[in-house]
Amino acid sequence: MTATGLLCYCRQGFEPELAAELTERAAMAGIAGYARTERDAGHVLFLCADGATLDRALPFSTLIFARQKLRLLAELPGLDPNDRITPMLAALAEGGRFGELVMEYPDSEAGKPLAGLARSLGNALRSALRKAGLLTAKDNPGLPRLHVCVLAGDHALLARSVAADSAPWPLGIPRLKTHKDAPSRSALKLEEALLVLLDAEERARLLKEGMVAADLGAAPGGWSWVLTHHRLRVTAVDNGPLRQSVLDTGLVQHLRADGFSWQPPHPLDWMVCDMVEQPRRVAERMATWLREGWCRHTIFNLKLPMKKRWQETALCLDLFAQQAQKPLTIRARQLYHDREEITVFATPITTRNEALPRRRHD
Repeated sequence: MTATGLLCYCRQGFEPELAAELTERAAMAGIAGYARTERDAGHVLFLCADGATLDRALPFSTLIFARQKLRLLAELPGLDPNDRITPMLAALAEGGRFGELVMEYPDSEAGKPLAGLARSLGNALRSALRKAGLLTAKDNPGLPRLHVCVLAGDHALLARSVAADSAPWPLGIPRLKTHKDAPSRSALKLEEALLVLLDAEERARLLKEGMVAADLGAAPGGWSWVLTHHRLRVTAVDNGPLRQSVLDTGLVQHLRADGFSWQPPHPLDWMVCDMVEQPRRVAERMATWLREGWCRHTIFNLKLPMKKRWQETALCLDLFAQQAQKPLTIRARQLYHDREEITVFATPITTRNEALPRRRHD
């Protein structure tokens, strides 16, 4: 049956936060609708009368708890296991042509066993779509992608995305490999942050060999290690020890001090921080770094409370923007490698190229 609205994927257990975010953002855009989800489902549907308008009003880059944002085309419950494809073709008959088929299932305990079904169904559906003229013979990134999310053997969602307003990976999850010489799992968080929160042009421009950075609360050195891979020189600030492999890069100076109160003797290009502190306190301290000009760019994590996590997120980001006292590009996302936290990238808006904000506070 036809359904309009958004389909968004999220970390299992954070459906209420994503639902609250979508509800508030839709209301701010003047669009009436409602969120539908279940705890631990790994996805949220936000249903409204005009999904295309809602899709335009809520750019993917502005969403924090969504790993992926898709425009919902149809919900198909009660599918016949002997013929799931015919009703899918019927639902897509007026939907235009697609450049790629993406078969998905929720990243949840209930969803993962559906991987095999999604794969086999995708093989058959791809052929049928091409025969019906609904899918190009070869992948065409210039056309919308068709997403089929399998919720159960007899239940599927059809949705679409465009490359400029969605994540490029299935389910919005970048597949990063754990490096054997990485000091800690936290290295993956910064790697993902640089991949998700910055585009290719920004990574080339903002991460140049010879730039200087500080890593607050650095031990055992995972984030410092990532920065050295971009040939940055790092002051790792922590009273705890660093792994010898980090020091062996020759690009890291270990300073035994309290990362929360330390300030640099001269301005830096970057400051990164993954300290376990109250999120409002972190937001205020990070704002001080930008307000005082101690760093130009920053990536930091905000550890969230167990309750009212969307409300605390919005409060902390607004507090950070206000106390920085300058126009900022702010992008925030709960990354795949995050847990009870979100990751934030911020930089002052000084040129047209940098004025591509995720949350904008001018």
